[in-house]
Amino acid sequence: MTDKNRDSQRDRTEKDLHQKGTENRVEGTIDEVKGRARNALGGLTGDTSEQVKGKGEELKGRAQQEVGKIQQKVDDRDRR
Repeated sequence: MTDKNRDSQRDRTEKDLHQKGTENRVEGTIDEVKGRARNALGGLTGDTSEQVKGKGEELKGRAQQEVGKIQQKVDDRDRR
């Protein structure tokens, strides 16, 4: 493998990591919002099971957002 091919492959990997980070942040935000809505609906209807499921979805979304932030930071650091 030539240096040019290796650099090209590294560029694709870095773009993939940054893009994956962005996707995780967006999907995490969507899950967090859905979880908040589910939690609120459970509160309005008195369904504690829905509230718990909503909280879980919220937390999952926040965690996914954090994974995305870390992926983007790693990508930014690798570009230096």
